[in-house]
Amino acid sequence: MSDAFSTRVLNVASGSGETVVDLTRKCEDFLREVAAGRDGLLNVFVPHATAGVAIIETGSGSDDDLLAALHTLLPADDRWQHRHGSPGHGRDHVVPAFVPPHATLPVIAGRLELGTWQSVCLVDTNISNVNRQVRLTFLG
Repeated sequence: MSDAFSTRVLNVASGSGETVVDLTRKCEDFLREVAAGRDGLLNVFVPHATAGVAIIETGSGSDDDLLAALHTLLPADDRWQHRHGSPGHGRDHVVPAFVPPHATLPVIAGRLELGTWQSVCLVDTNISNVNRQVRLTFLG
């Protein structure tokens, strides 16, 4: 495989509750190993129908605000056509339309170029799927 393209799959235990998991450090660790000071792009992809990737501030309540907003927009009740799983699980399948399952981010001189308060996060509202995979791909 070319040095210009590197990929890794992270296994993330997202737990049995709705959550926002900060992946920024794992993204930075990956880039330290593979980017070697080069410019390029980092793609973060979640291969799941009920999770997404958000670039958001964490630790100040914004992550909880995001989950609350998703509850307001997409209540976990019996209105959904998709009905298997836990009550209201159909809304989990709509979440990726609002929080997409991917993000592509600039890498400059081997470092992730995020704004001061930005973090790369897995957003998981599916309480029945406690283990997730996240694919990191560097192209540079």
